[in-house]
Amino acid sequence: MLEKLSQVRLLVVGDVMLDRYWFGEVNRISPEAPVPVVKVERSEERLGGAANVARNAGALGAQTALLSVVGDDDAGRALQRLLNEGGIAAGLHVDRDIDTIVKLRVVARQQQLLRIDFETPPSHEILLAKLAEFEKRVNECDVVILSDYGKGGLTHISEMIRLARTAGKPVLVDPKGDEWGKYAGATVITPNRSELREVVGRWSSDEELAAKAGKLRADLGLDALLVTRSEEGMTLFAGTEVHHQPAQAREVFDVSGAGDTVIATLAVMLAAGAGWSEAIRVANVAAGIVVGKLGTAVVSREELAAAL
Repeated sequence: MLEKLSQVRLLVVGDVMLDRYWFGEVNRISPEAPVPVVKVERSEERLGGAANVARNAGALGAQTALLSVVGDDDAGRALQRLLNEGGIAAGLHVDRDIDTIVKLRVVARQQQLLRIDFETPPSHEILLAKLAEFEKRVNECDVVILSDYGKGGLTHISEMIRLARTAGKPVLVDPKGDEWGKYAGATVITPNRSELREVVGRWSSDEELAAKAGKLRADLGLDALLVTRSEEGMTLFAGTEVHHQPAQAREVFDVSGAGDTVIATLAVMLAAGAGWSEAIRVANVAAGIVVGKLGTAVVSREELAAAL
């Protein structure tokens, strides 16, 4: 099955961001305020948001295209360069009125001390241009991922789902916020435990969770719902089937970006012909590998094969 991944054509659409890391040492407290002083020794730039989803799919060998919006700035150009290096066919629409989303993390001794975010929502004209390009590109792919980070880049997500399903393409959505009506008609959505709780309310048993998941699937017309549950693993609800995967027993180093790994792996496995059970088993193993790495990271096909 892993050998088939290189034949998969994947289209990722969503909010991209540049993850910047400043690594250093803390040896003293500032005399100006009771805060640690970080002496920065090196910096690093990585793909974040939907760009990290695309990077994960590319690392597994899939032919990956990305559609998003960036600003006319150094961060946007850095994103383009990193995507080119990763072999990802990126269609980045440049909006001169916004700044590219940047998440700056300050890390000392493998511990994140601070995160600073820079962001502005894209303009309506740029989003319409992106929708037009989506309509052209959707026929050239096998599967679509819509990675919603709530930054405004997926304003037309309902129309994108309609276009993709009309073209016969499976659509996987990583949701954000509590207004999920816009995701109606998707193949599968992949909320984490807290995101699902925000929409359907709390549950006290697996049976109650299954009932709430079933109602949500019916309301939104979904084929399946995948809930990632941290230390409880992940559970997929599809029709009358329930597939559960326990969490991988390993030291958790950093969970940032783990959801990106899950949805990317699930998408390429489904497009390669895997069933739900096999696809979430592999996605669960991939997530177990990536949480053992610092920051937004990826799993290579070789690492995945070895773990399986």
